[in-house]
Amino acid sequence: MDWKEHGVKIVRAGELDPNTPQTAGMSRAAAITHARTGASRLWAGTVIVQPDAKTGPHHHGELETVLYVVRGRARMRWGERLEFSDEAGPGDFIYVPPYVPHQEINASPNEACEAVVVRSGQDPIVVNLNLKTPEPAGSGKPGAPFHPDK
Repeated sequence: MDWKEHGVKIVRAGELDPNTPQTAGMSRAAAITHARTGASRLWAGTVIVQPDAKTGPHHHGELETVLYVVRGRARMRWGERLEFSDEAGPGDFIYVPPYVPHQEINASPNEACEAVVVRSGQDPIVVNLNLKTPEPAGSGKPGAPFHPDK
C-alpha cells in the first residue's frame, strides 16, 4: 500500500470548498469529500449562520447529520411543522436523523454561529422545504452576508 498517496489527508482551513448545496440563511463549505480526500462513507465541512439569521426549512434525505457547535448559540427547530425546538452552545453536539425537517437559527443577535458538520454519506443531499415555520427564514442583521469572507 502506498501510504503516502492513500494515507492521512489534511485539508487546511483556507482550502474549504463553498461549492456545495446551500440553504438560505447559512453558508456550508466542504472539507472531507471523495474528490478532495478519497473518503467513501463520510462528508465533513463547516456551517456558519450569521447573527440573528434563520435558515429555510430543509432535510438531508437518507443521511444522518452531526453538528458540533464551535462558537455561538444554535437553536434548532424540527418536526413536520417545525414545532419542536432546543438550543446548543459551544462544545455541544446535535444529531439530526434521516429525513427530519429542520431549521437552524442563530440564537445570538451579535455573534455568528459556527459548527463542524459530518454526514453519513458523500451525496450532497439538501432538500429545501416549503414549510411554514414559527421563525421565518431571514438573513439576520441588515448587511450581514450569508456567505462571509473568511
